[in-house]
Amino acid sequence: MSSIKIECVISERYRIGESPVWDEREGMLVYVDITGQKVCRWNPNSNKIQSVSLEEPVGSVALRKSGGYAVAAGTTFAALNWEDKSVTPLARVDEDKPNNRFNDGKVDPAGRFFAGTMAQEIRPAVVERNQGSLFTLYEDHSVVKHFDMVDISNGLDWSLDHKTMYYIDSLSYTVDALDYDVKTGKTSNRLHVYKLQQDEGIPDGMCIDAEGKLWVACYNGGRVIRIDPQAGKVIQTVKLPVDKTTSCGFGGKDYSELYVTTACDGMDEAWSARQPQSGGIYKITGLGVKGIPPTAFAG
Repeated sequence: MSSIKIECVISERYRIGESPVWDEREGMLVYVDITGQKVCRWNPNSNKIQSVSLEEPVGSVALRKSGGYAVAAGTTFAALNWEDKSVTPLARVDEDKPNNRFNDGKVDPAGRFFAGTMAQEIRPAVVERNQGSLFTLYEDHSVVKHFDMVDISNGLDWSLDHKTMYYIDSLSYTVDALDYDVKTGKTSNRLHVYKLQQDEGIPDGMCIDAEGKLWVACYNGGRVIRIDPQAGKVIQTVKLPVDKTTSCGFGGKDYSELYVTTACDGMDEAWSARQPQSGGIYKITGLGVKGIPPTAFAG
């Protein structure tokens, strides 16, 4: 076993860092600060950070096949042109719910952009229940709603054979599996795969590795856990020096580095003083497993 190394590579204090995506085209890590309302990208070679500010909270970012990025911000799916920093709306959702916003999102193996909504937080992880839904933005910019009655729509990813979609609604404390039809993008038969233990915190962002195991960032749990979805159990826990771990994604030139975003929103002064790197981004190496490259949104 190689030894696991955890380092804080980005020490900016993002309010809610989220949605880490490796952009192979640029050799950079792209991510968002939800409440900070910005999309950022970090170059590991120069250690420089660029950012684009948006008009509303931005829940997630994805690569876009035609260049630039797709974002789920406010209740709008939009295209982000990095060169001129312009944001072009592609589709709107939840128009009857002005208090809602997008949260986590990811592109499926066929190039569709999935993202879910939630009510704006009263305070961190406290929301009006059952206000969210899970949506898909198709290549032609049409939108489909999969299901509603969601509390905090969160991490998602697909099995290596593309027949299962894994999904987290945070306040259920479970990681779920749905049958997935990659031809149509339809989901069915939702089942619980794993329920988090009390000390593990709240399941947040998630990604799959090249062995088909799931990595889940545990908000307020200060860790990422590796779940075997077939066995329904945790097979590895990696603890971080901050409690508010929010999401994780593999990157680096061979996808062997796990990047973990964190948050500092909702921390009092004493808590912040104990964990001064809250809101930073961590790189975990030596896990002995690789991730799979992210798919770009086709539209």
